[in-house]
Amino acid sequence: MEHYYTADPSVKSEEREIEYEIAEKKFTFISDNGVFSKNHVDIATSFMLKTIYDEVSGDVLDVGCGYGVIGITLAKSERVKSVTMLDVNHRALELSKRNAVKNKVDSKIKIVESDGFENISESYDAIITNPPIRAGKTVIYKMYEDAKEHLKNGGALYIVINKKHGAPSTITFLHNLFGNCEVLDKKTGFNVIKCIKE
Repeated sequence: MEHYYTADPSVKSEEREIEYEIAEKKFTFISDNGVFSKNHVDIATSFMLKTIYDEVSGDVLDVGCGYGVIGITLAKSERVKSVTMLDVNHRALELSKRNAVKNKVDSKIKIVESDGFENISESYDAIITNPPIRAGKTVIYKMYEDAKEHLKNGGALYIVINKKHGAPSTITFLHNLFGNCEVLDKKTGFNVIKCIKE
């Protein structure tokens, strides 16, 4: 089975538009086959965005951006200075570029093709991800370690993870990695987690 974190999805393109609203701001996203949550903004991403929208600021990195929901939504915030969005999926990256223009935030956004952090050299005030659980624990935990290396001092990593997908063990791992780990909110099994690089 082909995953959405495949570089070149072979599944036939079939574009559609998705409407999304947060903090009284309306967005329209072009989506397609071969990307994560192609038919709607997924529950976990939306829950995380609603939890963190009013506190994220500065230079932001969206890891595994898909068609751009997290990065583009946060780019509309006046507190956010810039957003770098990365993904390995070429179709997702092209959609992100188009969606940044469509939602009039392209001047604040940089889009990078990268498998994890391999093409990332800068440091950020906030790193945000809805991690690709199916990639496996080894891949995801390496992503968290790399995120810490790319945070500015005082910067924060934000993730959303379901209890049944390993939230308790993830919280333990992150607490050991960062020396702190806070569950900002939880709902129907989903945990929005914040860790600060001290």
